[in-house]
Amino acid sequence: MMEPVPAPTTPPASRLDGLDPEQAAAVRAPRGPVCVLAGAGTGKTRTITHRIAHLVSAGHVRADQVLAVTFTARAAGELRNRLRGLGLGGEANTVQARTFHAAALRQLKYFWPQIVGDVPWRLLDGKFPIVAQAASRAGLPTTTESVRDLLSEIEWSKASLVAPEDYPAAVARQHRETPYDPQKVAAVYSGYEELKQTPDGLLLDFDDLLLHTAAALEGYAGVAEEFRGRYRCFVVDEYQDVTPLQQRVLDAWLGDRDDLTVVGDANQTIYSFTGASPSFLLDFSRRFPEAAVVRLERDYRSTPQVVSLANQVIGAARGRIAGTRLQLIGQRPDGPEPTFAEYDDEPAEAAAVVKAIARLVGKGVPAAEIAVLYRINAQSEAYEQALAQAEIPYQVRGGEGFFQRAEVRQAVQALRKTGNRDDLPDARGPELVSLVRAALAPLGLTATEPIGVQARERWAALVALVQLTEELTAHEEELDLSGLLREFAARAESKHPPTVQGVTLASLHAAKGLEWDAVFLVGLADGTLPIQHVLGEGGTVTSEAGLEEERRLLYVGVTRAREHLQLSWALSRTAGGRRPRRRSRFLNGLVPEDSPASLIARTAGGHDSRTRKLPSCRVCGRSLLNSSDTVLGRCAGCPGEPDTELLSTLQDWRRAKAEELAVKPFAVLSITVLTAIAEQTPRDQRALAKIPGLGPHKLQRFGDELLAIVRRRY
Repeated sequence: MMEPVPAPTTPPASRLDGLDPEQAAAVRAPRGPVCVLAGAGTGKTRTITHRIAHLVSAGHVRADQVLAVTFTARAAGELRNRLRGLGLGGEANTVQARTFHAAALRQLKYFWPQIVGDVPWRLLDGKFPIVAQAASRAGLPTTTESVRDLLSEIEWSKASLVAPEDYPAAVARQHRETPYDPQKVAAVYSGYEELKQTPDGLLLDFDDLLLHTAAALEGYAGVAEEFRGRYRCFVVDEYQDVTPLQQRVLDAWLGDRDDLTVVGDANQTIYSFTGASPSFLLDFSRRFPEAAVVRLERDYRSTPQVVSLANQVIGAARGRIAGTRLQLIGQRPDGPEPTFAEYDDEPAEAAAVVKAIARLVGKGVPAAEIAVLYRINAQSEAYEQALAQAEIPYQVRGGEGFFQRAEVRQAVQALRKTGNRDDLPDARGPELVSLVRAALAPLGLTATEPIGVQARERWAALVALVQLTEELTAHEEELDLSGLLREFAARAESKHPPTVQGVTLASLHAAKGLEWDAVFLVGLADGTLPIQHVLGEGGTVTSEAGLEEERRLLYVGVTRAREHLQLSWALSRTAGGRRPRRRSRFLNGLVPEDSPASLIARTAGGHDSRTRKLPSCRVCGRSLLNSSDTVLGRCAGCPGEPDTELLSTLQDWRRAKAEELAVKPFAVLSITVLTAIAEQTPRDQRALAKIPGLGPHKLQRFGDELLAIVRRRY
């Protein structure tokens, strides 16, 4: 029999004090399915904690029958603190607020004897050694970056409910970039699962906790009955980041009930590479037609000026997710307009940003309330150095300082070994740069960006070291290797993470859920944001979904700022270098015409997307609006009539070339480019170069072979 609900200690009406009308509507919504679409800074945590308190005080549910789940221990802790402040903190009056994995671990420990008996198990301390062993068995490299990339694929697969045998088909279906041949990755995945079954019992990783919890509730009626009698009401925060595996667990928790409140914003989905999908949030009203849907759009975090820019950034989004965008309404007093700045090179950008930070600190803004946000971790080095020189304390969030990273320490060690060689030439200036490149090549420094998240991170760090060498030799022509190593050591020594609070350096992903008085969004150039791997040669988009996720990253970055916001980019990586970059395409139309950055771009001959003529269809003459049509040179609905025999020959060539280079076929050339060649049958370099998806690098690398194939046919 259900225990009586304790008499409420706070009248239900008081739960609405201090809430805006939309927040109050979410709190008052009847027991049952509720979807709260909450924009950045709109008070979602306040809303859901007050809803829980309202349900309890109104007698709809006991506090200990509520399970609230979120994605980080920090967020779960914040929920518990807020609930305690609302009187839900006593031993018999406590809401369970946990991460998905913490909740599953607690449940699995309790139910394990009922479903498995006395089979021992323990939580895996670290996956890395087992994945490395499985990779070795499969004949794949066991370098740190290789194993990390393989581990990421295993985690994505399990989060996406993809079994080892289904992995190749799943990545093909989703056009997912893989670090190695999918069959090889599947073999590593299968081997990893086998190695976790030891003579001493089962080893379970965090994803296994969710899988076994779901299986227990789905397959054992007694377990499901006991659990569902214990928990009656569920709340899920950041619902846009739920994976298929987490949704399966949530469905198992619910059974045929619908007492569920979800909170999220599909336009803050930035973790799809981990398996997260906003589809569950987008389809919530379809699954629960009677659900109450509340939109929170009053932004209490940022000034109207910052809010306006955020709305403009996400207003340009396309696709189904964009259809759910929230129009934020700033509630704070007016503040300064966001500023835009263009610099000749990255060192100049870093120096100017640090000067601006010093001015803010001088005006009384605490250093701990200032953040520099960037797309990839390798961008932090210039800002670490500039802040250290200015004696402004800082901390790197979500990762170690640049010179403390394992790949950078390994690279410096390789340079030291090079310096100990008896036959070392007296390399200075450009020769020193060449020597550094040669020493770092075995560690992963290649001419082109590699495939795989971890491999790209390592590559970016090595490139940053080479760029730093170029910068130092430009200022000191007589610098030799020993002098370079001394400079590296001095920089590493000056950058030990401070014990005091200081300016935060963080990637945009690591900044999610945080906020500061002042935010500097740096490195906003095409190829960095959006990241290069969603762009093809020449800037042609290879993944529309990937491009939109990059846009959402910028939106998340903008909405981290409470009052001061600066967006900047550099035209060159190194001082005095060529200036091939252009500002991020996401800034087109956002930079005011009278801003210094806009004037600089026009003076330097910058390109404005508003005046750039779109390519046209070679059949009907209409403008081409998406990347695949641009590559083909025609609308999707216009006849192309490719030479099918030529296309088949080109595909055979691509397959052989991929095997020769040990890469996936799409890394050689996309099928769209091959189709364009088969349709347009170019006979010389000039005609071949007109195909947009074939940039200068691949034209130089493969052009002669492609033309030879076409000429043999014609």
